[in-house]
Order: sequence, then structure tokens, then C-alpha cells
Amino acid sequence: MNLRNDADGIIKESLAAILPDAAVEKALKGHTFANGRIVLVSVGKAAWQMARAAADVLGERIDTGLVITKYDHVMGEIPRVRCMEAGHPVPDENSFAATREALALTENLTAEDTVLFLLSGGGSALFEQPLIPAAELTDLTEQLLASGADIVAMNTLRKRMSAVKGGRFAEHCAPAAVFSIVLSDILGDPLDMIASGPAHPDSSTAADAHAVVEKYRLRLSPTATALLDKPLPTALPNVETHITGSVRELCAAAAAAAERRGYTPVLLTDQLACEAREAGRFLAAIARTHASEGSYAYIAGGETVVQLRGKGRGGRNQELALAAAEGIAGLMNIAVFSVGSDGTDGPTDAAGGYVDGGTVAALAREGKSAAAALAENDAYPALNAVGGLIMTGPTGTNVNDVAVLLIRG
Repeated sequence: MNLRNDADGIIKESLAAILPDAAVEKALKGHTFANGRIVLVSVGKAAWQMARAAADVLGERIDTGLVITKYDHVMGEIPRVRCMEAGHPVPDENSFAATREALALTENLTAEDTVLFLLSGGGSALFEQPLIPAAELTDLTEQLLASGADIVAMNTLRKRMSAVKGGRFAEHCAPAAVFSIVLSDILGDPLDMIASGPAHPDSSTAADAHAVVEKYRLRLSPTATALLDKPLPTALPNVETHITGSVRELCAAAAAAAERRGYTPVLLTDQLACEAREAGRFLAAIARTHASEGSYAYIAGGETVVQLRGKGRGGRNQELALAAAEGIAGLMNIAVFSVGSDGTDGPTDAAGGYVDGGTVAALAREGKSAAAALAENDAYPALNAVGGLIMTGPTGTNVNDVAVLLIRG
């Protein structure tokens, strides 16, 4: 019995099964473009992978293009496409410069032209032309990340501070057609919230935005407060959107990979949305109930949040795994792992975390404890000390997270 080998195999096979290439190819092969130019703009953590797939299908039909993705996520050159890397989860000067270039590429287009807009999660930080000073936008983003706000609440605010979010990019591209392929990283696939909806009409309201500010006690300048009431596009007739990928597919792939290794898969949810440490403790409670009942893989997909209480280093998947460690201590047939499908968990180089029945004892031998690490939101060094980090590197996709409880009977 080697639970870590099983976990690593499930992760590898699950991620390979959800790469966006096939879905991009399918959407493009079924579409007839007008006779004008095709300008490719690909934004997000999966931007390079999606752009490469589009280039494989369309070849020289693409006139020019731009990829905007996270640092270290460009995997090579793409013909006629410039690749730029920028800041995530907080936008930086490279985010702004790359977005200016995208706006320049897509201005003065005609009704015969098409903007092929490939969008994946992470675009809220990577694709940005702020309507408030950059320092204020950085402060607001950091407030939101520390508050425990979910991605919908965050993007309800961020789109109102931007010249490209909330449908404003598609409005800029008019009269050109915008053919958009979206890789979903938000539960329920709300198109106006994925990367803050650059090419989709807004469904939130000014009242929703004010409610987020009040709920999380955010500090906004008078300029930013006034932007909450500025209307966003409510109709974009030049846009056609195809959505692909979801956490449901990730969970199904994990279930199939676990079953190939002799586990009976049980899907708990593909709508997980709570604090990461609470999800970890819940999986540990399930483990204690079913530890002696056979070989099972309990699967939960979604996106948890972390409310920052300390000043440590980690991410939501690492925190989820570490929170499970105490509850499964001593159960040597149990493991819990959680992984971000994009390969980067929070502001770290890890994709997630792995713990098993021996993790708490291993931490103690290193002079560490799960409780102390969690109190400081410091999961990364704790897991690193006991070989519990999951390292995949950038994966080329981004469809939320998956957490798995393995019980080997």
C-alpha cells in the first residue's frame, strides 16, 4: 500500500484529462469566420495552452495575436502570437502593459473582422486597465484576498474598477465580432464573473457591489466608491460565447483515476465553497467514520477560501490538507490531498498539499505542529518539511480545485 503513489497518479491523470486543447479545437472547427482579419487575444492561467490549440487549428488564418498569462506559464513560441507574462493574484505593471497592447491590437477593427477571445481563470489580475490608481487597485485586491471573500464577490467589485472588465473589452472591440471560448473556473459557470467577464454583460448590480464593500469592511477612495454606481454594458450583440471545462470534469477524471487503482469513488460535491480548513476537517471526519469499511475515494471539487489571520505562506489547497492532518493522525490507511488544477496554489510554487496518518508525527519530529502552522496561515513550510507539497508546475488548464480522501481497505 502506497497512498502517496496513488495520490500522485490520480493527480497526474486527472490533470491530463482536462487540458483545454480538444474543447478549443471542437469549438473552432464548427465555426465559420467572416472574411476579415482574425485577431487572437488569450488571457488567463491557461492562455498559452488555449492559444496554441487555436493556432494548431487556424494556422495562418490568425493575422496576429497576444497571450497574457501568469509568470512562468509560457511554454514556447506560437506563430504570429506575442506571449506576455504578468502578475497574479495581484495585477502589476506588466498586467497593465499587456492589456494596453491587447487594446491597441483590437482598436479600429471592422465588422468583417473577428477577435478570437480565449479566456480562463486568473484574467481578473492579468487583464487590467484600471480606472483607479494602480496602488489603490493593489490595495483593494489585497484587502479582498485577505478578507475571505469568494471569487464572485471579488469580481463584482473588480469589474467596476476596470476599463476592460464587465463587458467593456467586447464593447471596445465593436463593430468587430468577438468569438469567445471560456474555460470556467467558477462554480456554476457565471460568464460575467469568470475573469470578471471582459466579453459578457454584467448581471450584478451597484447595490451588490456596495453590499460587498459593507460586508467585508473594505476601504475605498471617493473615486472608487463613485465607480460602484457607474453602469456596465447590459447587452453585447457582437459576442458569441462557448464555455468549456468545469470542475465537474475534473471530479469525474479523479473518480476514474481512483477507480483504476482499486478505490470505489464517491463524489461528495462539485460545489465546495467554504473555508479551506473547515473542508479539511470535514474530510477527516468522514475518514474516521469509514476508515475500516474498504477502499474508497471521497471526492470534493470546488474552490475554498482562506481568511488570513497570520503572516505565513501557503494556499487554500495546502491549508485544506494540513487541516485534515490532525483528524487522521494515526490512521495509516488514510490520506487526504487537495490540488489546484492550474498547478499553482495561492502565491506559491506548489499545486497543493498531501497528508496521511503519519503527517502529525512527522511534523512533531521536525519541531512543528499543524495547529501552529494553521494559526499563522503557514502551511507551505510545514508541508515542505515533511514532503507534503504537491508540485506539478503550470498545467495549462484552470478549472477549480479537487480534494480527495483516500481510504485503503
